[in-house]
Amino acid sequence: MPRINLLPWRAELRKQRQREFATLAGLTVLAMAGVVALAHFQVESWIDSQNARNAFLDQEIAQLDKKIQEIKDLEKEKENLLARMRIVEQLQTSRPEVVHLFTELVQTLPEGAYLTGMAQKDRTVTLDGLAQSNARVSSLMRNIDASPWLGVPDLKRIQAVATKDAAAQKLSQFQMSVGQTNPNRPESTEQKPKKIGPQQGQKR
Repeated sequence: MPRINLLPWRAELRKQRQREFATLAGLTVLAMAGVVALAHFQVESWIDSQNARNAFLDQEIAQLDKKIQEIKDLEKEKENLLARMRIVEQLQTSRPEVVHLFTELVQTLPEGAYLTGMAQKDRTVTLDGLAQSNARVSSLMRNIDASPWLGVPDLKRIQAVATKDAAAQKLSQFQMSVGQTNPNRPESTEQKPKKIGPQQGQKR
């Protein structure tokens, strides 16, 4: 029986399989590299797209912030204009009150009493004066109380003072505060409180 040497054929088959394995391994590596590169490019594309969206959002937010600031500036300017309008309205409303104040002070002064000083703070007027007697001061307070442009008087102090002429009668020095009212303002809170007389306070 002849002998057949199979070693060269087996060696050749082994080399062929090694080449096929190397080729397959190379193709696999190339395929994996391609997949990795494709995934990398895709991720980079997503990142670029997201960065573009973020930049667009930042730009829109900046524009919105600018508009919000403009709105705030307009609101502030509106409040300033409204405040000026209120001041102008108050000045226009209070302009005749000064005239009425001096007119009423002159008309309410009884004979034998006169003012020596006057000071105003907000809507409160402080009056300093002299009178021939306490009765003149009481008469002045009644006249002020009856005035529609003056509030209820508040007598701060009253005292007798001597004059330079020893033979003359002593004078009563007084100080009182009076609030300004405006009868033309029905909605005003400055209205004079109503006094209840003895007959009004008693029930019939």
